[in-house]
Amino acid sequence: MQYATITGWGKCVPPATLTNHDLATFIETSDEWIKPRTGISQRHISHVDTSELASVAAKRALAAAGIDGSELDMIILATATPDTLIPNIASTVQANIGATCAAFDINAACSGFLYGLGLGSSQIRSGQCKKVLVIGAERLSFFLDWSRRDTAVLFGDGAGAVVLEATDEAIGVLGYELNNDPDGRDILKAGFGTAMDRFEASSLDFYIEFNGQEIFKRAIAGMGKLSTKVIEKCGIDKEEIDWVIPHQANERIIDTLISRMKIPKEKAVVNIANYGNTSAATIPIAICDALEQGKIQPNQMILSCAFGAGLTSAAALIKWGDRVTPIATSDAELPPCDKTGIELVAKAVKHFCG
Repeated sequence: MQYATITGWGKCVPPATLTNHDLATFIETSDEWIKPRTGISQRHISHVDTSELASVAAKRALAAAGIDGSELDMIILATATPDTLIPNIASTVQANIGATCAAFDINAACSGFLYGLGLGSSQIRSGQCKKVLVIGAERLSFFLDWSRRDTAVLFGDGAGAVVLEATDEAIGVLGYELNNDPDGRDILKAGFGTAMDRFEASSLDFYIEFNGQEIFKRAIAGMGKLSTKVIEKCGIDKEEIDWVIPHQANERIIDTLISRMKIPKEKAVVNIANYGNTSAATIPIAICDALEQGKIQPNQMILSCAFGAGLTSAAALIKWGDRVTPIATSDAELPPCDKTGIELVAKAVKHFCG
């Protein structure tokens, strides 16, 4: 049987940041209010399109794997914030990295990266593909109404990517579970799409809306259920898990999830303080950070889970391979940014906050 193992990884976060103190200059909030409730200290604001973030992360992941874009058999790009709906932005990344293969976007919101990881691993297990690039990339700042404190403090921009390669060893993605709960699809949404009246100016005031309490409850239930299911499906004990890499939506959600699963908090990778919620990008960014910090070691067992609009949920069990350092590094960089985070959002802040 073929398995899909992660051989390359890369992240890209834009240089401009918006701190909690910056937010307090235009909405009624403070670091003292935001940090204890969310765990967030700052978030990155992009000066480029989602596809550029994705392309840099992809190039870094390819270099880490020691392969060229032309060797890929498939590109799966998870995003809820593409530059364009037609064409998909996986095709933009494909052009930027010199790939000639299947390429498509998926929108499973915050669960998107794990959906892509599952789909990519299945393509490899079936023998259809040997090398698959999976990307999670978001520019959520585009969708924010900066006058709404409940969402303005939560989200940020960024991208992360991994390369999956076929192996005969029982490593890599050992199992995954995907689910969706349509009964709750209206508790987290943004009114952008063909349901809009394109001739009505007010329709352009689309923004992310959510019911925080309901999301908190359903996120813990959804991630917990699928995490337990994938652990049981793979026939391992919770004690064998070395790291839990959850979606970084809210540190309170992570703490509650870990506690209910009876997994020690020190096994959770938590980096939300520096990035906020970057939706589909949170898990691949967290994987990169954990590797950079020397947390992930060869042959360790990693549980990853996510929850997002739809309401999607996903979980995957990954046995890491032998290599925890990149084969090579890429010189890919975003174009320079000459603005601060506050300057980048100034036009939107004026529109929404007056």
